Amino acid sequence: MEHTPRAAWLAQAASAAQHQGAGNLLRVVLIVMIVGCALTGWFLLRGYKRKDD
Repeated sequence: MEHTPRAAWLAQAASAAQHQGAGNLLRVVLIVMIVGCALTGWFLLRGYKRKDD
């Protein structure tokens, strides 16, 4: 493993990210959508809880 300066490593990572496409964006959108659906379901279903006192 060769040692490269941090600036060069960041430049390589940025150029690789440009060529990657929409993979990371799609992954983030899917995660946010799943978490949003879970929170919406929890919010809607918590009103159906009954207290039998």
